[in-house]
Amino acid sequence: MSKVVSKIRAVQHDEDKVYAFLSDFRNLDELVPADKIRNWESSEDKCRFDIPGFGSLGMQVVEKEPYKLVKLANTGSASFSFTLWIQIKQVNPADSRVRLTARAEMNAMMKAMVQKHLQKGLDAMVDKLAEYLNSRSDI
Repeated sequence: MSKVVSKIRAVQHDEDKVYAFLSDFRNLDELVPADKIRNWESSEDKCRFDIPGFGSLGMQVVEKEPYKLVKLANTGSASFSFTLWIQIKQVNPADSRVRLTARAEMNAMMKAMVQKHLQKGLDAMVDKLAEYLNSRSDI
């Protein structure tokens, strides 16, 4: 089991608004990097996409704890199983923190190859997410 935790980023919204946005995959359409992700499809609780050179991947919401947590798990034929936790904590009005945690089942060789990329990817995702949410007043 490999665990990777992103840095924590501040979001200038209350936790209920951040949770409502993050708990629906359809809200993430604008955040999908077109240069890295192809064929993005989403519904409220599921998404599917292709990563060039890697293959198709799907995720679904498997647990929600209002205003605190959205837990996702992979679906489909990925070569390893993983879960992703999106954690939200409000520290003041209109001041929340977001962190991503990924756990993946993979062998030692795969872990050595992807651990650094997973860390970089999670940090980039939380940065992009915070930047996007902080630029929006309508969420």
